[in-house]
Amino acid sequence: MARLVNKRSKKAGLPPGSVVHTGERKAESVRITLIDYDEANYKQEDVTEIEQCFALKTTPTVTWINIDGVHDTGLIERVGKHFGLHHLVQEDIVSTGQRPKFEDYDDYLFVVFRMLTYDEQERAIDSEQVSLVLGRNFVISFQERVGDVFEQVRERIKAGKGRIRKMGCDYLAYSLIDATVDNYFSVMERMGERIEALEEKLVSEPDEKTLNEIHDLKSEMLYLRKSVWPLREVINGLEKSESDLISGGTNIYFRDVYDHTIQIIDTIESMRDMVSGMLDIYLSSLSNRLNAVMKVLTIIATIFIPLSFFTGVYGMNFKYMPELGWKWAYPLGFWVFIIMVICGMLLFFRHKKWL
Repeated sequence: MARLVNKRSKKAGLPPGSVVHTGERKAESVRITLIDYDEANYKQEDVTEIEQCFALKTTPTVTWINIDGVHDTGLIERVGKHFGLHHLVQEDIVSTGQRPKFEDYDDYLFVVFRMLTYDEQERAIDSEQVSLVLGRNFVISFQERVGDVFEQVRERIKAGKGRIRKMGCDYLAYSLIDATVDNYFSVMERMGERIEALEEKLVSEPDEKTLNEIHDLKSEMLYLRKSVWPLREVINGLEKSESDLISGGTNIYFRDVYDHTIQIIDTIESMRDMVSGMLDIYLSSLSNRLNAVMKVLTIIATIFIPLSFFTGVYGMNFKYMPELGWKWAYPLGFWVFIIMVICGMLLFFRHKKWL
């Protein structure tokens, strides 16, 4: 299950802009991937030293530098020094509990958002922070670990499909954000399937395990809302940004992503309402089961009330009782009467639709 609160205790007391990694280390080593392209040319390679990418800063091509692993603060500082990233930006990159946000630093734009995937084995949402730096002719993406949802973007660049090779860095940044938002729909589908399965279980056989699943779902839906709601502000800021780093032709695409984000937020709110109502369904199911048991016990007790009275009367130790000397008193006077009382009460209960 995704962590709702990230530990930041090791940054306590440090001055602003201190480049200290906080959060879980999700990569053993840093991997740097370089993609450089224009409409006619394409190059992709894994580089061992970040300095190998620095020469491409001034080329007219579009350069995408993807860094998997943000625990190496020395590497982040070298990137920040060469590309002129503010020390607060460097701090945000290595602090993996950031709220999604967008900031304009004139020479570059800085965007933070959450990449969400669904872990089929753990049956839970997996999350990592992605930071984007959009410059004049470069995009730098920082991820916590290897593996992402950008593979289709890479394939489109490599194959030259669509308009991505004809557009600039702003369109590349849009494509990365769009791929992340589109993957939210896959996560929502899996969450919807879990909710539907849990609803069926709630009605048929609720138990303590079901209650734990409801609690886990509530926590995950809360984390989803926390991750997606601020992204609406981020994309809206990108769409309405007056920065010359985003061309007018790209704004319309950010508007489309904004619409998708609103759709996801609406779905999250609906699912949150459904999960919140599940607790009421759970309590109602338990109450119904208890009522069914109590109804059976009440009917049994009600049947035995007159029988107990009858046996109590004839269980008294009086010598002169008229029926004691009758030969058929026990089989007819006692058992036939008891059976008639039981049958009469059962017919009465069925007439009242209590059975």
